[in-house]
Amino acid sequence: MGSDLRHYRAARVLVSTQWLDDGVVSVDNQGTIVAIAPFSSFLANSLGSTERHSEVTDLGEQYLLPGLIDSHVHGAVGCDVMDASHESLNAMSVFFASLGVTGFVATTVTGPVKAIQEALTQVGKSRQHGVEGAELLGAYLEGPYFTEKNRGAHPTEWFRELSVNELDSWISYADNQLLTVALAPEKAGAIKAIKYLHSQGIKVMLGHSDASFDQVQQALNAGANGIVHCYNGMRGLHHRDPGVVGAGLCHPHSYVEMIADGHHVHPTAIDIAHRCCGERLTLITDAMRATNMPDGQYQLGEYLVNVNDGIATTDNGGLAGSTLTLPKAVFNLMQWLNLPLEQAWLRASLTPAQSLGLDSRYGSLEIGKQASMVALHPNQTISNTWVNGNLVFDADHVCSQEAVCI
Repeated sequence: MGSDLRHYRAARVLVSTQWLDDGVVSVDNQGTIVAIAPFSSFLANSLGSTERHSEVTDLGEQYLLPGLIDSHVHGAVGCDVMDASHESLNAMSVFFASLGVTGFVATTVTGPVKAIQEALTQVGKSRQHGVEGAELLGAYLEGPYFTEKNRGAHPTEWFRELSVNELDSWISYADNQLLTVALAPEKAGAIKAIKYLHSQGIKVMLGHSDASFDQVQQALNAGANGIVHCYNGMRGLHHRDPGVVGAGLCHPHSYVEMIADGHHVHPTAIDIAHRCCGERLTLITDAMRATNMPDGQYQLGEYLVNVNDGIATTDNGGLAGSTLTLPKAVFNLMQWLNLPLEQAWLRASLTPAQSLGLDSRYGSLEIGKQASMVALHPNQTISNTWVNGNLVFDADHVCSQEAVCI
């Protein structure tokens, strides 16, 4: 093995979807995983080489897992994507890294066109500039293409009709870093828009919608990729009208976003969804700026929302994003569905990578993929996070002052 490699030994390594006991992950100077082997094999192959056993980073009894990916998140630590500032995106990135999140998709909310333009422009700039923690993977346009009945915390006065020309402008403002667009499939021009976005390699999620089962089926068959925060902001499942939920759960190519915080969706409803869609279940946070902050009032897009006991609501009592963190969602899924760690964890790493079309690089620990990975204590605390092979969080060297946006 060449001297430019870094080696990480852990009591358990989650290789693809299976555990390797006492394994070593070898990473090159480009941050790519070049080898994964049992420590005994690694040691045997190292004999006679210039590498020494002391040059291996020994993580002891910890587990080494792929980094988590939050594919739908608005904000945290007092910051929000709609702030349209690098400082906000960077503070979010640093906080996410402390949670074992190695990549996130910066998600907008419905608002004035200018506000959305500025937010998308900043995502493009910050992705180019780089952030210090979790990788900024791109942008998620949530709104303004929704319908009123299931609007959630999206103000109806800023809803717009679908236009391919306008979609092109959003793509341009984001510097071609727009990964996902959410829309209501019953809107005029939805199928045309879905086909166009699909041709551009942009994922389409269906939500904040009162669409019928047939309309959702048609949209998914046209190239839409799944449903936004399942059960929330959509026509629910009825035995004579399966609605958005029924179509999303049963379509074989539909990824199903889920907010597993115990407030948005009852654990049994999550269990039902998981039994239907299995590995298509995608854990997200839908987190907003109150995440990791005290209760109080916070801005979410055009709304001032109230946060009590960590639950964010509008004045009319509707849920307005969450204060959930992604590892908490994973551990909730483990507990509620009685899943082993690896299955729950992959729903927040490999599944979102697959849903974004990024699984050739991220989402699991495999040779040829990036070393975006997490060291986890058996007590479920994060000790280290690496992004593309670079250490971005070390629990033993946490800065005494946290970056917080006010």
